[in-house]
Amino acid sequence: MKPSALQPNRRVISFRSPTAAPLDGGAAPSDDPLIRSPAGLFWLLLHAICCLLSLALGYRFARFLVFLFLFSPSFPLSSPGLLLLHRRPDLPLSLPQPPPPNATASRVVVGRHGIRVRAWPHPDPAEVISAHRILGRVQREQRLQYGVRNPHPLLVVTPTYSRTFQALHLTGLLHSLQLIPYPLTWLVVEAAGRGAASNETANLLARSRLPVLHLPFPGRMPLRWSDRHRFESRMRLHALRVIKERRLDGIVVFADDSNIHSMELFDEIQKVKWVGAASVGILAHSGKLETAAQRQLSKEVEEENSPVPIQGPACNSSDQLAGWHTFNSLPYVNKSATFVGDGGTVLPRNLEWAGFVLNSKLLWKEAEQKPDWVRDLDEVVRNGEEIESPLDLLKDASFVEPLGSCGKKVLLWWLRVDARYDSKFPPGKWENSADLVWRETRARGRDVVYRS
Repeated sequence: MKPSALQPNRRVISFRSPTAAPLDGGAAPSDDPLIRSPAGLFWLLLHAICCLLSLALGYRFARFLVFLFLFSPSFPLSSPGLLLLHRRPDLPLSLPQPPPPNATASRVVVGRHGIRVRAWPHPDPAEVISAHRILGRVQREQRLQYGVRNPHPLLVVTPTYSRTFQALHLTGLLHSLQLIPYPLTWLVVEAAGRGAASNETANLLARSRLPVLHLPFPGRMPLRWSDRHRFESRMRLHALRVIKERRLDGIVVFADDSNIHSMELFDEIQKVKWVGAASVGILAHSGKLETAAQRQLSKEVEEENSPVPIQGPACNSSDQLAGWHTFNSLPYVNKSATFVGDGGTVLPRNLEWAGFVLNSKLLWKEAEQKPDWVRDLDEVVRNGEEIESPLDLLKDASFVEPLGSCGKKVLLWWLRVDARYDSKFPPGKWENSADLVWRETRARGRDVVYRS
């Protein structure tokens, strides 16, 4: 029996190519009909053309996206057909227009593309004023909605005297007070040597558009800084007596004319019930001209005492009043100023009046729910005691309320900048009498300015 008969289903595996001649002498197989037919060649050619078009359009579109998102939002396209891909149906088709013939070429070039430099448009003054009014109205609405519902009026006490830098200091404080959004009365105590307030100060206060109580204080401002501190304390006590006699209601703020105040201070004051204390930054400086060696020595001393001196309340971990930060005068031994205007460093007291605020009802003879840990003002004045700070008016200082995150924020800065006591400056053309200023102020319809 033949082997082929025994394996009828076994296939013969051949590795010959289709084009090879048959071994048994039979006829050669025919060619692929897809290659030989014209329809197959047409579809193959059409497929190749479509691939080339897709490659070209894909490269062009990718280049457009690269320049659109990375280089320039106004990339010029030479093909208007691509603009139709991103055109909104509600907008008309707009092609890039060539620049006018009289336009100057830009000198600012990024890569191959220039940037047209345009003139800065000046804002319209009417629109700016309208925008400021809108912002002011928004701030008022926010203050009414989120601010203090029933704010306490402020009684600002400022001691001053006629000197070279008086107009400079009072104008700065005046502008700060004009920004306060709460009702206030400005009590200006002026050292009047002849018993009457000066016309210069009266003229400046009349232009402030604030309710002012101008109080003359008998005596001239001393030339020694130690005597001046005590004299200013007596001036402040005089203002407190006026508040007590007239029963003025509000929070008393001791604002010196040369200090720098933060607007956040007046917001914190609204939280005070009886007596509050805020941290004061001390800007101690020297107006003396120094040599190079002295400047180097002063720089080394400042580096050793780099933290800015701070006066104010000291709190414990429970945000309770634990003590007081006072000014350390040891680094300024033999360097402090003795007279007003000399070249030494002007030093403050251990605790400045400017760091304290108090409720005016503490000064009244009879007030509702007045605490018993407050001393009577008349008794203090009658005994002739020297008052260095409002703490001397309290029997127990533990009731003081710390302000500004329990004294962690500096809300005002103490600064003393004064010219020499014998410096001369143009007196200016002042009115012979302050009565003309008061009449003009009332005639123009401004806020009433009070006079003692």
